[in-house]
Amino acid sequence: MTDTDQKQKLRELEAKIEAAKGPSGGKKHQEEHYSMANQAWRMVTELVAGIGIGFGIGYGLDVLVGTTPLFMVLFILLGLAAGVNVMMRTAKEIQETQEASQGATEGDKDGD
Repeated sequence: MTDTDQKQKLRELEAKIEAAKGPSGGKKHQEEHYSMANQAWRMVTELVAGIGIGFGIGYGLDVLVGTTPLFMVLFILLGLAAGVNVMMRTAKEIQETQEASQGATEGDKDGD
């Protein structure tokens, strides 16, 4: 092996290292942490919104019909079920996104 071949391989290795680091360097982990926190807050908000909307509809129907909290309890339970359903859909979406990114990362490793 000649000296120029070694230098060329070293340059290629350095280019691969820089490409793996990405444009932000070591901030990838920190950005991922905030992204996960945002997704968790999104799921909590979806659950609370479902319960709140169910409470509002149920309370409004109870006032209009003049019943005791029959509709309120019923719609709170329906709102809870809807909130959990939306949370599960969001969790599935997040899981599919993570699996796709892991598959792409593993595909990059296999190609080398």
